[in-house]
Amino acid sequence: MYVQNASNPDRKPVTAPGLRAMKAEGRRIVMLTAYDASFAFQLESAGVDVALVGDSLGMVVQGHASTLPVTLDHMVYHTAAVARGLHSTLLVADLPFMSDRDTAHALEAGARLVGEGGAAMVKLEGAAPHVLEAISALVARAIPVCAHLGLTPQSVHKFGGFRIQGREQEAADRVLAEARAVEAAGADLIVLEGMPTSLAQRITEAVAIPTIGIGAGPHCDGQVLVLHDLLGVTPGKRPKFSKDFLLGRDSVAAAIAAYADEVRRGVFPAPEHCFN
Repeated sequence: MYVQNASNPDRKPVTAPGLRAMKAEGRRIVMLTAYDASFAFQLESAGVDVALVGDSLGMVVQGHASTLPVTLDHMVYHTAAVARGLHSTLLVADLPFMSDRDTAHALEAGARLVGEGGAAMVKLEGAAPHVLEAISALVARAIPVCAHLGLTPQSVHKFGGFRIQGREQEAADRVLAEARAVEAAGADLIVLEGMPTSLAQRITEAVAIPTIGIGAGPHCDGQVLVLHDLLGVTPGKRPKFSKDFLLGRDSVAAAIAAYADEVRRGVFPAPEHCFN
């Protein structure tokens, strides 16, 4: 699945069952986005557990205002590039906007991301009935799935912008129910984005599969950041939940290693990166 030129060929590959074992053992999971082989190699060298080829590439690589213009062809191209820089880091790839509009399209997209792109897991946003059906269908065909709940960027127009989700009790209860639903559908992992710390903690304690937070507080089983935010090169205002790990360090490698270390020690995210 991955190339042979990675820096640590003796490291055992990270797997979906392995992530669940990490949750059970209380070991925090380090996830980071990547969009090309060179940066993927940096993630591998730093011992990052999961590389995510996010449709965030539409914003940080292509310069769009949202993730919506990203196509499946774009995702396959970037996923394949990232795969060439990895050896043992688990590779997850997003299903882009509308590629999960029905089960047939979701299966086609998943097959391309795994078969052509080299992904080991695909990520779907939300928990609508058609998404739950797609999760079950993908898992039935041996394609592991990462769910994504809370602030789901592909729903930006429905939300009226990139807004924190689950602050009211009814909304929080709905997101918790969605987490249980995606787990029941067969998801192996859940990204929780843009929600109060207390809600992310409730979800993490309620499900057996690992949770990965981004703007969801310190109680998740792991954390993910967009690489460009971590390096402080994202144009405009950096999101509240991110941190410039390159500041005060002399290399990209040092910044990624520092991020991995802070996640594993529970230092990041700190209170200033969280929402109430």
